Amino acid sequence: MAYIESSTPASTPLATLAGNSIARRIAIIALGSLVIAAAARINVPMYPVPMSLQTLAIIVIAALSGFRLSSEILGAYLIQGIIGLPVFATGAGFAYFMGPTGGYLVGFFLGAIAIGYLADRGWNNSLPKLAASLTLGHALVFVPGVAWLAVLIGWEKALVSGLAVFIVGSIVKTLLGVAMVKAALRGRSAAPTI
Repeated sequence: MAYIESSTPASTPLATLAGNSIARRIAIIALGSLVIAAAARINVPMYPVPMSLQTLAIIVIAALSGFRLSSEILGAYLIQGIIGLPVFATGAGFAYFMGPTGGYLVGFFLGAIAIGYLADRGWNNSLPKLAASLTLGHALVFVPGVAWLAVLIGWEKALVSGLAVFIVGSIVKTLLGVAMVKAALRGRSAAPTI
């Protein structure tokens, strides 16, 4: 008998924690966007795009949240930055969003919803699938990021300063993300039920 992947979403830890409680969901969204903002502040200034821990925070949050909750967390984070709250790596506001990092910010959302979607389909339960999911999420950050950067500075410069310099860091963050998600899932299964 062939294995057929269920179309019913799997339960991710943060979605389970939120349950049907609006207050818990709002708290998780606020905390998730705060974690991403804090990770943005841990950065290496580079031009035109800084290297930060944002993507690590985003891929882990998305894998632990699922599609709906990760889209809400990233949506809240982006809205906070666009309206001027200092949540982005080196600035805030609509003008910042339209600058060199704007495509990457859009990519954060795309990467998070892809990872969340796959987490809902049980990809967190398999190490190779989890690694593939987080790798895909990282790749989706670069697609609009490099494309938008190319509009501003040209393709050759965008590929060098917007992709090539980030490849090793992205691989390291993906591996760390896999370890963190697996540790969180082990902790969840070892936790006593109430």
